[in-house]
Amino acid sequence: MSTVRAASPAGAGRVAGSVATAREAELLVENARLRVQVEALDERLRLREDHRRALLHILQDQHQSNLKLENARKAMIHIMDDLRKTTEEITRREQELRDKQEQLVQAGKLATLGELTTGVAHELNNPLNNIGLFLGNVIDLVELGREDKGHVLADLNAAVQQVHKASEIISHLRTFGRLAPVGYEDVAVNEVVLRALSLISEQLRLREISVELDLSPANPVVTGSPIQLEQVFMNILANARDALQDAPLKVLRIRSGIKDDRLEMAISDSGPGIPPGLERRIFDPFFTTKDVGHGTGLGLSIAYGIIKDHQGTIEAISPPGGGATFVIQIPLARS
Repeated sequence: MSTVRAASPAGAGRVAGSVATAREAELLVENARLRVQVEALDERLRLREDHRRALLHILQDQHQSNLKLENARKAMIHIMDDLRKTTEEITRREQELRDKQEQLVQAGKLATLGELTTGVAHELNNPLNNIGLFLGNVIDLVELGREDKGHVLADLNAAVQQVHKASEIISHLRTFGRLAPVGYEDVAVNEVVLRALSLISEQLRLREISVELDLSPANPVVTGSPIQLEQVFMNILANARDALQDAPLKVLRIRSGIKDDRLEMAISDSGPGIPPGLERRIFDPFFTTKDVGHGTGLGLSIAYGIIKDHQGTIEAISPPGGGATFVIQIPLARS
């Protein structure tokens, strides 16, 4: 026979309570797990937002950098264009300056030739008179019926020599005065200064100016323009000629030598000298210590520019006792 036992109400309550407590614990654990997951998701979202913002900031910075680079590129293009235009303008102005300097040198040469007219006319007159004399002798011999062939040939040869002399003078003047492209070559400076002296020698003689030469036997050679260098010496010699106009002692000294691989040419005069403080100013364009109407103030300025173009120097020295010396130095030509 079966036995039926009745359940105690108190025991049932304990079982139900245990079940409820376990369920609550599971819910709490699940809730905690979900909370952790939610927080983890929030953190990931926050990090993603931070990354997004950082990436956006980087993209913005890159965009700004690209804009700056583009602006810099445009600015550089503008600067390069300005630089190109400026360079072209400088090149054009330099060419204009060279053209003006060449014109100035040419004007100076023509002015010098104008000043030399009297002396050159006298130099040409001498051989012409001699030619007339020799030919007159020949005519006399022929008219007198003398068959002195030796005398006739001697007079004719002498006349031919005088023709050559006059031709050399004219050729030198034409060479000196012509407008020609400036070309540099090896130049024996002693020969150039002697050519310049030959053009002005008659004027020096008429003014009773004695010339003392002390030219280096080494015959220094420089690289330059013989015509331009002759213009330099002509200008300095003409300046000395004018300075000696009223001097009690009229002496012009020309000395050449070699100093430290450079030609040194010194042209001195026994004139009154250069006023103190003006040794450098006399090379300024249009500056002159001469009376109004005498001199343009360009001769020494032109000489200064030519010597500078030859990588040389020119200076004026005037001691207290009077007189002036122009010292020119130019690098010797490379052997």
